[in-house]
This record gives sequence, C-alpha cells and structure tokens, in this order.
Amino acid sequence: MKYNLDENNQKWLDKIYEKIMAKMSAQCDRIGDKIPYIAEGGVYREDKAQTDIVWWTNGFWPGMLWQMYHATGEEKYKVAANGVEDKLDQAFDKYTGLHHDVGFMWLHSAVANYRITGNERSLARGLHAAHLLAGRYNPRGKFIRSWNRDRAGWVIVDSMMNVPLLYWAEDVIDDPRFKYIAMDHVDTVMNNTVRQDGSCNHIIVLDPTNGELLETPGGQGYASGSSWSRGQAWAIYGFALSYLHTDKKEYLDTAKKVAHYFISQIDLTDGVALLDFRAPKEPVYWDSTAGVCAACGLLEIANHVPALEKDFYINAAIKILKATDKKFCNWDINYDSIVQMGSGSYFTEHDKHVPIIYGDYFFIEAVLRLLDKDILIW
Repeated sequence: MKYNLDENNQKWLDKIYEKIMAKMSAQCDRIGDKIPYIAEGGVYREDKAQTDIVWWTNGFWPGMLWQMYHATGEEKYKVAANGVEDKLDQAFDKYTGLHHDVGFMWLHSAVANYRITGNERSLARGLHAAHLLAGRYNPRGKFIRSWNRDRAGWVIVDSMMNVPLLYWAEDVIDDPRFKYIAMDHVDTVMNNTVRQDGSCNHIIVLDPTNGELLETPGGQGYASGSSWSRGQAWAIYGFALSYLHTDKKEYLDTAKKVAHYFISQIDLTDGVALLDFRAPKEPVYWDSTAGVCAACGLLEIANHVPALEKDFYINAAIKILKATDKKFCNWDINYDSIVQMGSGSYFTEHDKHVPIIYGDYFFIEAVLRLLDKDILIW
C-alpha cells in the first residue's frame, strides 16, 4: 500500500532509510549467517546456531536480511539469509524444544525465501514447519497449544503472530484444513484473551478436554490482570493479519479495539511503551519492541479501513517510530543493534532494557512499509 505522507514525514523516512541501509550493510558484513539475539555492549556475542537452534527468535535476523534484499537487491543479504535457513534444518532434526513459534522461525526464513525467489527447498521447509504447527492443534478445545512440557491447555497471545504460517500453507497447497485450524485458534484467542476495554491477557489456560477457560496467569507481564505491552502489540498485528487472510470482520474489529487501547496508553508516555501498562509506577520499565511491533500492526489496520480512518492509524505508527528513533535508536554502524531498551519480561533481568533482535526487525519492517519497499513476510 502507498501511504499518503506529508513532506516532513517523507523526509524523515528517507533519512531513516539511509541510516538503515548503512547500519544493515555493516551488520551483514560482520554477522553474516550467524543467528543473533541480544547485543551485549554493542556486540552480538552469542550465536544461537551454536547455543540454542530451536530458540523462538531465530528467524528475525534472516527476516531482516530478506527485507533488505527485497528493498536493495544486494546479493549479500540473500547469501547470509540462505546460510541461516540452512542452519535451521538442525532445529527440524532436533525437534525436541520446537513449539508454537515455528511461525516466527520459518516465516522469516524459508517462507520469505520462497516468496521472493521461488526456492523449492524453502517451500518444503515452510510446509514442514506448517505441519508441525498444525500438529499442535487441540480439536476439542479448538486451540493450538503454546510451549511444551506440562502445559497442554496453555495458549499465549504471541501465537497470533504464528498462525500466518498456516494461512500461507493453505494458499500454496490449496488445503483448507490449515485455514480452519488457524481460524479456530484465532476465535479462541479472541474470545478468551481480549478484554472489554481492549487490553489483553498474555496467557490463557484452557481445559484441554473442552476448551473451558480456567485461569489467566500474568506471564511476562506484572501479574494476572495486568497489561503486558508486547502482548497487546502481538494482538494488534496478529488480528489484523488474520483479517488480511480471512476477511472475517470480527478480526479487524478486534485489532482496532486493542489498537485504540494501546494508543491511549503510549500517549501518556510520549509515544513509547512501558513494559506493562498496568504495573506499579516505580520502578519504570520500558519495552521499545512493543511499540515497533504495534506500529507494524497499525499500518496493517490502515490497509483495511475506510479512507477517512486511515490517517489515525498511520499517524499513530509514525509517532511511535519517531519516538523510538529519538529515544532508543543507535545508528553507529560499528555498534550491533539499532533499537535499544527492549525487554523480554517484567521479572527477568538478563533481557530487560537491552537491544533484542526482533525490535530491529519490526522497526525496519515498519519503515519499509511506509516507503512501499517491504515484502509481506506474514
């Protein structure tokens, strides 16, 4: 979609795109086909290909590479992305530890590759991942279970960003069962996760024998009943994407409902997101990744609403991106990572106020969307 941008926003985006090109070119040269996660002191020291091949974020670096290849045509991005994709075969071989986040892992690697190049090996990998995700479906409860171990009835809102893998599979092999599974799951999340005021639970625990809601643990937020900001962002973008793939109006309405809540909260903090919108005022914890993910969702909503509604969502997304750039971005090409001050969870310290790879992915995707240079990976 082409966005009607005023001159000031267009100039800002053009400058940011130049910075992204410089930074990503330097990072691609340094990182290549390693799999980064959290930068420590400006360096991606850990390579998840060596330490945790089934880690849920392992697709975001190749996703960034494919976005840059699509935008620039520079071959080095494609080469590095292919290298990561080859390494992810080890995750299929290991199997143990794979989870609902296979969408995050292979939408951004194999599926992106197939969308752009038509690579048949990538098609097979994407379908392999889609079958793994479909295999987690509980037909009595009508949900896709999250995580592993003794959590047969657990569903987390993050799962909304993984079901596009099933929509893609339905499209490429013309098998509607993938879409039915996805929509059953999305309906269950919509009916049990989203509250009346537009806020969301992170986790719902369902009876695996019948789908009855049993409890709503706090998860990565402050507590049950709180409002973990990245969970709200997953819901905004996830429901908007499910509307894109199904045309079910309730999904778009839900995305808008959560978006309105999210926008009302970040307006209180100058366009950046607290880690949890319903946590004690002190200490103050931020999560920059929540904002940039939500920005992508807001732009997706803008693609589907009437003309007179579009500017509301576009302007909110741009406000988030500008605030993130001003407060949290590091554009030094010798420093790994762009978006600083990401947080994984309220009660963990190792991943609080650090640069996390998916923050960079969503920032880049949002900017490329606004410039009409992106590829829809979802």
